[in-house]
Amino acid sequence: MYVASVPNRNSPPAILLRQSFRQDGKVRNRTLANLSDWPPTQIEALRQVLKGNLRAGPLLPDSFQIVRSLPHGHVAAVLGSLRKLHLESLLDPIASRQRDLVVAMIVARIFDPASKLATARALHADTLHSSLGEVLGLDSADQVELYEAMDWLLPRQARVEQELAKRHLSSGGLVLYDLTSTYFEGRHCPLARLGHSRDSQPGKLQIVFGLLTNSAGCPVAVEIFQGNTADPKTVVAQVTKLRQRFGLERVVLVGDRGMITSARIREDLPPDKGIDWITALRASQIQKLAKGGALQMSLFDTCDLAEIAHTDFPGERLIACYNPVLAEERTRKREQLLIATEKQLEKIAAATRRAKRALRGKHNIGVRVGKILNRHNMGKHFQIRIDEAQFSYERKKANIEREGNLDGVYVIRTSVKADVLPSQQVVASYKSLSGVERAFRSLKTVDLHVRPIHHHLADRVSAHIFLCMLSYYVEWNMRQHLAPLLFDDHDKVGAQASRSSAVAPAQRSEKALRKASTKQTDDQLPVHSFQSLLGDLATIVKNRIQPKDEKTPAFVMLTVPTPLQQRVFDLLGVPLHS
Repeated sequence: MYVASVPNRNSPPAILLRQSFRQDGKVRNRTLANLSDWPPTQIEALRQVLKGNLRAGPLLPDSFQIVRSLPHGHVAAVLGSLRKLHLESLLDPIASRQRDLVVAMIVARIFDPASKLATARALHADTLHSSLGEVLGLDSADQVELYEAMDWLLPRQARVEQELAKRHLSSGGLVLYDLTSTYFEGRHCPLARLGHSRDSQPGKLQIVFGLLTNSAGCPVAVEIFQGNTADPKTVVAQVTKLRQRFGLERVVLVGDRGMITSARIREDLPPDKGIDWITALRASQIQKLAKGGALQMSLFDTCDLAEIAHTDFPGERLIACYNPVLAEERTRKREQLLIATEKQLEKIAAATRRAKRALRGKHNIGVRVGKILNRHNMGKHFQIRIDEAQFSYERKKANIEREGNLDGVYVIRTSVKADVLPSQQVVASYKSLSGVERAFRSLKTVDLHVRPIHHHLADRVSAHIFLCMLSYYVEWNMRQHLAPLLFDDHDKVGAQASRSSAVAPAQRSEKALRKASTKQTDDQLPVHSFQSLLGDLATIVKNRIQPKDEKTPAFVMLTVPTPLQQRVFDLLGVPLHS
């Protein structure tokens, strides 16, 4: 910042407080305040301070006071990224307060995930936690308006998802699909049902939602289901969405073995629907292949994958893979679970032998044994004998050995022809489902905190999940640009080059390993997580300064960004001054 004297024809020159900044590679200037009415001594004092001459400092406290300071850097980064993605116009091409409220909820979810009441209070003029409410002109918003904005958003979901599909999906390309659940607080939502909990909350009602992404993990669409919906039952809705709503003539749908099952392939994914698919066989199906001789360990003597065929899977390609690292891990984990199960079973056996208050009755013993076996899912590996007064157990060694022989083996099944997608690419495509799993981690725990859900109306639940997906869409794009400053691997080419095959475990690039060990980038800047980087940006503060001279209007000054903070805005390609 500097004080400029601008000629004004026959009148005295205008004294302006100006600020220079860089945008799109060019130096630009902005006028912050007109100081023409200031006394000359006061102007000179400010000029000397801005030049770094602190000897003029004693005059400054007598001339100004800071009325308000609002964290601004993280708001400018996230809101600028959202606008660069043209997400506002996707929501609605016409500006409105409802659109601004939705934008505020998307942005706030990224750096300060909270309830709608807490978000409204953070926007309010009396309790501003950041500059977001001021920048968007929402410093009078309350939670009722936020709920109404959610109701405004939901009817636009289909159109927004369709536009995202145009951006990120293409005919013949990969589409990743996976499902998760989260728990619901309360009892009065039509979507909330008792079902399988993926959050270790089995006693609570669940909400299920499925996420569609492109091959890189960029989110495109989300759909809500009742909490007791089985994974395979959701596939037909995604097929309809891809073909009818998104207008894709042919795509490759990638889903896990519990979702794209043989029944779903027959009923929902016939060849004439234009949907190819990639999934994997269940453990029981792999055992059957091995028992029939179609799958043998000798296939992996010289390579880690091999294509096989079987009459049970006509017209399909089966790609058998062997990962020795995975084999070692499965063997170790199974032995740990067997030992842990035996330890608990021995306590039950000891309870039947104790002298006082011995455990008696087949039913009582069976209930306790069942709990232990279900806890570790090891019932298939133990022979159990229960009488009225005693209990014994032993390992099924043949079962354990038979399962252990296939440790590290998995089989990918697909309808995609070999001339379209070679074996290595099929395996890599299936493994890319990890991108959806990363999205769920970000949505549920690390960043966006979609859970727990408190909304009782089904439409509000759907709008809440959709808002969180849009927040992840902004975050995902920000992460792509900020990868050099994050612990994320920003050298994808180097990581791929260090990997011997698609079956081998993923390897981090040399650049990523160097970042992780030194905690510094190649530019000697500190490496951050996404959230800690937003926290660092929040130290860029928007100060509202009021001169003591009542004739002089108040003006705004921003904290000078550090080299790291300036690097963030350069990578994002968004201005700090919104």
